[in-house]
Amino acid sequence: MSGRGGRGSRGRATQTRTGSSQEHQLPHAQPSSSSGAVRRPGQPGQPAAQAAAGSGVRGQRIGEKGDSAAVGLSRGMERMGIQPGPSGSGDASGATGPPLPVASTGRGSARGKRILPADIFVTKPSHIQDKRGSSGTKIMLQANYFKLLKATDWAIHQYRVDFAPEEDRTAVRKGLLRLHQKSIGAYIFDGTVMYTSHRLPDHMTFTSTRQSDEQHITITVRLVGDMLVGDIHYIQFFNIIMRKCYEFLQLKLIGRNYFDPESKVVLPEFKLELWPGYVTSIRQHERDILMCAEITNKVMRLDTLLDILNACFEENRNQYRANFANTVIGTVVLTQYNNNTYRIEDVDFSTTPDSSFALKNGDNITYTNYYRTKYGITIRNSKQPMLVTKSKTRDRQAGEAERVYLVPELCRATGLTDSMRENFRLMSSLATYTRLNPKSRIDKLINFNNRLRNKPNIVKEFTEWNLQLDNKLLEVPGRLLGPEQLRFGGDAYIQCLKGDWSREMQKKKCLIAQPLRDWILIITERDRHALQKFLDLLKKVSLGVSFQVDAPQVHSIRDDRPGTYSETLEQILSKKIPELVFCVVSNNRSDRYSAIKKKCCVDRPVPSQVCVFRTLTHKNIMSIATKIAIQMSCKLGGAPWCVDIPLDGLMVIGFDVCHDTTVKTKDFGAMVATVDKCMTRYFSAVNAHANGDELSNELSQNICKAAQTYHRANRVLPSRIVIYRDGVGEGQVPQVMEREVVQIRKSLDALYGGPDRYKMAFIIVTKRLNTRFFLNNDNPPTGTVVDDVITSPIKYDFFIVSQQIRQGTITPTSYSVIFDNLGLDADKLQRMSYKLTHMYYNCSNTVRVPAPCHYAHKLAFLVSKFIHRAPDSQLQNTLYFL
Repeated sequence: MSGRGGRGSRGRATQTRTGSSQEHQLPHAQPSSSSGAVRRPGQPGQPAAQAAAGSGVRGQRIGEKGDSAAVGLSRGMERMGIQPGPSGSGDASGATGPPLPVASTGRGSARGKRILPADIFVTKPSHIQDKRGSSGTKIMLQANYFKLLKATDWAIHQYRVDFAPEEDRTAVRKGLLRLHQKSIGAYIFDGTVMYTSHRLPDHMTFTSTRQSDEQHITITVRLVGDMLVGDIHYIQFFNIIMRKCYEFLQLKLIGRNYFDPESKVVLPEFKLELWPGYVTSIRQHERDILMCAEITNKVMRLDTLLDILNACFEENRNQYRANFANTVIGTVVLTQYNNNTYRIEDVDFSTTPDSSFALKNGDNITYTNYYRTKYGITIRNSKQPMLVTKSKTRDRQAGEAERVYLVPELCRATGLTDSMRENFRLMSSLATYTRLNPKSRIDKLINFNNRLRNKPNIVKEFTEWNLQLDNKLLEVPGRLLGPEQLRFGGDAYIQCLKGDWSREMQKKKCLIAQPLRDWILIITERDRHALQKFLDLLKKVSLGVSFQVDAPQVHSIRDDRPGTYSETLEQILSKKIPELVFCVVSNNRSDRYSAIKKKCCVDRPVPSQVCVFRTLTHKNIMSIATKIAIQMSCKLGGAPWCVDIPLDGLMVIGFDVCHDTTVKTKDFGAMVATVDKCMTRYFSAVNAHANGDELSNELSQNICKAAQTYHRANRVLPSRIVIYRDGVGEGQVPQVMEREVVQIRKSLDALYGGPDRYKMAFIIVTKRLNTRFFLNNDNPPTGTVVDDVITSPIKYDFFIVSQQIRQGTITPTSYSVIFDNLGLDADKLQRMSYKLTHMYYNCSNTVRVPAPCHYAHKLAFLVSKFIHRAPDSQLQNTLYFL
């Protein structure tokens, strides 16, 4: 949207300058400056456990003392991608003339205060000179990046814009400011911060009139500082310009990203809409400024949360409150009046739209009147309860614990429920539009690029700010690692081609297999007719992999209620603990699975296997039975295969965190560590934590326990420890460095008697990313490594494609080494990481992350979703959680 000539304005200007007026804010029910929600400070929030900032790590913060001009664009801007949210939608007016370039004579060329840049962590260890590997065959890929051929290269002036009374709708704020375009000149406005290419007075005040209610609004513009080429914030400015261009394309900001409502796909039979959209980020990469562009989709449900409440009421009037709360808690909703998204944390049945809250000036107002006055919205149902959500993460990290109240009638649910995901027809319909093959994705990206480069308004905007976007996808050099060899029992080897060895392994013996002689099987009387045929087949395939399975003791039960399984298990296990428990269930009901796992992991610790009845009669039962046999063997301490990792004294650790699904303040961190040279034996530990301090302490203690277990097995402590850490958001990296890494090293120093007696690497693994690679309009093969061009100059990072998929576009995995004194070069770290993706025993193909990391996720997920407490330590030396 443009600020030229006041087009599309949402108010009128009086052009009178006034002094600063007191802002009208709500102390008790306070609208966020970036949302239309009502906040109630002073009530205890339930912030999710996160690692908080600490001290002690030598992570280098670029510009933390304000000295950012000396740091070139090639160093300090990696994190300055799009900061999604309502304040980043972008607005600008036309340039009154070409901006004057700043002479390159140093920092003094621009006047005014310097902007203190945001903290940027350099996580690349200082001793790393070359982070590129050399193994494999060189290949040339394409990536979903476009190069910025030209970029703004003059000083930019930054101003903060405040509105009194407060106006939280970004579009309205832009319209109110746009009325004064002639006085301001060329500008870019993101809803909070304004950028200009020319210097304005340090303090300006304007008055506009809001059309919706004739309210006079005072606009205060204050100089924040100047940005030179090389400043950390400079690339953020490019992102803001780009977001403005999306509005020229009539894209709509929903939550964090832009979507195209005109191209939405309606699925009326499922009451869903699918909105296509784009995720983009402009950052400094190794040598160039690049824009990453990815195709995304948002699932919009047609019903409001009030509709869901009414459905719960009609279904069970006695339990509708509990059912409604269970249904909506955890759901992400979209508020229709400002397109913001929130995750529902609670439902307050004691508060309704007719409830009152106090404004900052002491006046009371009902939610109904607030929304009528603020947004012109009439709430029709005055009896509905209010939804409770939290303030944004950045506010919680700043110490705020506000609760945000939302009206169900004004919220649409987004995303899919568990029952929707289990609906095969629904998911197949969605996949038709969302699971793009590489060629289709490339075509859509090029089409998006053409729209950006050919739309007249965007062309003019790019010209005014000296921006030029390349018209083709970026070419990226990569390497294809050779296929790995897997070793099975009897010294048999197979070569792993295309990341899958399902057929080749069916006639191979397990590397390690413990006989299963004493085990029980529980099944309903209704399903017992198909059992013997399955047991005969299980015994047959087990012998084929050298896993001896004797006949089980079969216990029939009358029904498949969770309590029936739990009671039967208690009766059996209270008298004798077998080697393994096998339960056949009728379907995937989570409460039944939870009851079985709680009994077998906590109350009466014993390895357990749960199998759905329809699996016993599946058409591919031979392959399924082989996988079940291998799972059972692993839970007893067996191992089907291994890969060769020629490093002595190596212990590999995986760690991941999952949020508890019942107690929102609790997270579970799971650690899984190898304790033998072949990486076939494991030690695991799980702990609940509520904050970053607890997580760091427990992780470091568990790593020491793992090292001691390694010592008991090998009579020596591991000399090399490699930690793969999953579940880290980009904003959490400084906290991981300052707390987890520091605490781990401190604990290991005490265990080993000094820092020189062991070597360690700490690697952050990221699965959710927007980067995609293409090779000849198709997915790149398994074993593809990329460690240049699109990587970050301030990280020791690389990408690996370690999976093969049959549909859609493959997503690589990102590895970022934030601590390393192993003495291994980049090539060896990359090859080791790829080798470890072959070691996950739950399937006969490679996985996206190193196996210990995948095991840690599997364990954290089991505990957080089904058990909700730490399993008994008697199970910690086997893969009981497979």
